[in-house]
Order: sequence, then structure tokens, then C-alpha cells
Amino acid sequence: MIFRQLIDQQTSTFTYLLADERTREALLVDCVFEQHLRDLALVRELGLTLRTTLETHVHADHVTGAWLMKQALGSEIALARAAGAACADRLLDAGDVIALGDVRLEVRATPGHTAACLSFVHPGEHLVFTGDALLIRGAGRTDFQEGDAHRLFGSVRRELFSLPEDYLVYPAHDYGGRCQSTIGEEKRHNPRLGEGVREEDFVGYMSNLGLPHPKKLALAVPANLECGRPRDAAKAPARPTWGPVVRTYAGVWQVEPDWVHAHRGEVAVVDVRERDEVAASPLEGVPDSLVLPLSELRERVAEVPRDKPVVFVCPAGARSAIAATIFEEAGGERVANMRGGIHEWRALGFPAAKPEADA
Repeated sequence: MIFRQLIDQQTSTFTYLLADERTREALLVDCVFEQHLRDLALVRELGLTLRTTLETHVHADHVTGAWLMKQALGSEIALARAAGAACADRLLDAGDVIALGDVRLEVRATPGHTAACLSFVHPGEHLVFTGDALLIRGAGRTDFQEGDAHRLFGSVRRELFSLPEDYLVYPAHDYGGRCQSTIGEEKRHNPRLGEGVREEDFVGYMSNLGLPHPKKLALAVPANLECGRPRDAAKAPARPTWGPVVRTYAGVWQVEPDWVHAHRGEVAVVDVRERDEVAASPLEGVPDSLVLPLSELRERVAEVPRDKPVVFVCPAGARSAIAATIFEEAGGERVANMRGGIHEWRALGFPAAKPEADA
């Protein structure tokens, strides 16, 4: 199984990517609206086909990226039937199974944090995605969205603590830098829900947390009942319109060399090799490139042309990726790194020449 744990730092939300190594079919658990381009890049770079996005519950602290993924990749949206979200393609009930090749997740209903919480169990890998029902050394609050501390106590004890103790616990959130636990650890050490805690103790504890409501509550819940579809299209993560530019998992805007070749007159190509390197190297680059060494870019970034989109190049696309990031951080809005660099350009048989012009 291919497995990745991702985090949205602003809301401390975990997103999980699972995929079958043989079929390359994948699913995402609890994806985040603002992290859409990051997650999309990871799916593409790993060569996966995203089939499904799963929600452990209707979140109150962030907006899901499920609708954005469906638009980009055609993935189905799946969440609890009890959530009452008409936008879902698949409504899940306890006992359902989500299957992608050898990846099989069993659906368990674990209400209490909200009335429509689900946990997803992977028996083959001995792990469980617990949403906000069971957190690492904690539990999700129960004071809104039909939350009920009695139900949550029963859900965890019945549906989660009944799993073998070696099952890894992957929650939807953690606010203390912890990434995973085990069922055995939580049974012994969870101060809210551990084996020695009585139901009345748990209910009393949860009734006196005194926490303010999540800052995004009024926004997130209605948006998540629409599966993250933005009412204002301008609020979706922005993508460049000047060309087929994609954000890589490393966070760099990138464009293919064949597009650069076909639109050569529409972009400014900046070669970031050192001048003596250009002079001494037999490696010819993109014709009519401007030379602006990476070592000088931060001090001379204002000299980069801005009347056209800017494409940075170097031999392999490594230094130029840094250059694209520097330019973007300096306010450059139309910028990309050319994937594969000059080596890829030449491998494709495109015309090459030594750059002579200085930026």
C-alpha cells in the first residue's frame, strides 16, 4: 500500500492518501480546500488515479477539498448518510466497505463528536482513521453539531477500543505535534477515554471544557454540507491562466518544455547558470535566453522582465526551481520552472543555442 500523511498547519488537520500499489487507484481522507494544489500534485507525481475522497465527518474548522478534487480528477465524494449532504456521490453507512485493489476500508459509525462521524478501519494494514472521535490522548469536543458525550464514549469503547491493540490510530487532528498512536496506547493512557475512566467522568469532563467555537464554524459547516463547492469561484485556489502551469508537490510552479517551445515568443526565458559556466560549457540552451545567475537573482530580481510570463531554466531544472520560487516570493505573478531543464529540452530535439544576452 502507498500511504502518506499530510497536514494543514493552519488548522492542524491531517489528510491521508492511500493507494493500491498494483492498480495505482487512490483515495484521500479529509482533504483540505486550501491544500488542493499540494494534494493534486502528489497524486499526479505518484502516478495515481484518485477514485474517492472520504470525510470522517462534516468538519467545523476547515472546508473540505472534495469538490475541487472531483472537478480536477473526477473522483467520487463519499461521506456519512447521516450527515444529510446532498452533494455526496456515495452515502456511507456502518458496515460498508470502500475497496480499491487490495486496499479495503471498513466503515464504522462513531458518532458523538458530531451525529455523523465515521471511522475507517484497514484490517490488512492494522490501522484506523478515527476522525475526531478518538484523538491522540484526547477526544473531539461534543458541544455543537448534535454532539453527545454519552454517544462518543460508547462509540469509542464499542467500535474503536474493540480493535486489536496494535492497530495504528490516525486522527483527523492533532494540536501537539503528534502524528499517530495505537489502540493499546489510547486504552492505557488517554486521560479522557482510557479504560479506567467511567462514562460519567467523561461526560463531566466534556461538559466543562469551556472552549470557544471554532473560528470557521459559520463558514465551514455550510460549505462542507456542499462538499466544499465554493459559491464564489474566485475563492478557489488560484491557478495561472497564461499557460498549462501546475504546482508541484515541492511547491513550485512548473511548465513543460514542449509548451515553452510552442510559445517561445510569448515568454521570457531566463537561464540561471553562472556566466563562466555558460561560457565554458558545451551545453547549449533555449535560444534567446537571458542570463541572470542564480547567485545574483535576489539582488537583481527587479531586472527580470515582467511584460511576459517568465520561465526559468538550468541544466536539470533544480536551480531554476529555486529561481522560480525567489521570483514568486518577490511578487512575480507569472512564473514557472521548465520541467527537466535544458537536458530535457535537448532530449526532445528542440533547437538550442548559447545564451548571449544578459538580463
